[in-house]
Amino acid sequence: MSTALPTRPAAAAAARTGPGEGRAPRRPLHTAVGLVLLAFMLFPLYWMVNVSLQPAGNAVATPWLPFDLTLRGYETAIAQQGGNLVTSLVVSIGSVVFSLLVATPAAYAMAHFRFGRWADAVLFGVLITQMVPGIVVANALYNLYSDLGVLNSVPGLVLADSTAGVPFSILLLRAFMRGVPPSVIEAAYVDGAGPVRAFVSVVLPMSRNALITAGLFTFLFAWGDFLFALTLTTTEDVRPVTLGLYTYVGSFVADWSPIMATAVLSSLPAIALLVLAQRYVAAGLAGGSVKS
Repeated sequence: MSTALPTRPAAAAAARTGPGEGRAPRRPLHTAVGLVLLAFMLFPLYWMVNVSLQPAGNAVATPWLPFDLTLRGYETAIAQQGGNLVTSLVVSIGSVVFSLLVATPAAYAMAHFRFGRWADAVLFGVLITQMVPGIVVANALYNLYSDLGVLNSVPGLVLADSTAGVPFSILLLRAFMRGVPPSVIEAAYVDGAGPVRAFVSVVLPMSRNALITAGLFTFLFAWGDFLFALTLTTTEDVRPVTLGLYTYVGSFVADWSPIMATAVLSSLPAIALLVLAQRYVAAGLAGGSVKS
């Protein structure tokens, strides 16, 4: 069955069509509703910044517009919560590195090596780990950490936070690496590369978007973790900012400026990473493509 090509008059008419013609007309009501919803969702963020810039006082009595600005809340937050912010940063970066080191070769093996039914069993086991409640994992890790003597340690928190990052990274990277043509890997073998060299020099560069996506979500998992931080730390020596903010509320209930300043500071890394890696995340979640 042949497909009819457009005639010259139809092509000429299409060429004369302006850039705005042929599109659905913009509806002011839809735009207004969208702006209202956006303002409603962003209002908590605005109020957090507004309270953090106030001199002192209760959050309820804070004026709607910050006329009398001060950075006293940020000075207090950095002085008292700066160490917790650094701890969260170290734990989050460590979780990203550990998760990718474990998940990347595992995903590659499950995507391109044939293990028969074992591959499906491993994948099913990875999915099962995502269904286990976090409090169950935290309690089990507490008993294990107590016996090993790794409570209140950065490596312990890195390993605990990686329990969410590793399974997610395996599922995401495996789905992406299955789209890598086997002919590309076989060409690397023909050129003299071994399995490790082909994996490092061919597959990893092609999986850049998926790696960035997996690393970003793992960072967000670890940065926003509260359950493992509360369960696996019993002293103030190693305390992530989520737990520091939780204990901070009880000390400054009469002055919310340092609390909101800490919340703003803890939001900046996640916002910055999401903005910088936005296009990589979109490409990584879409599954990627191979350019010939």
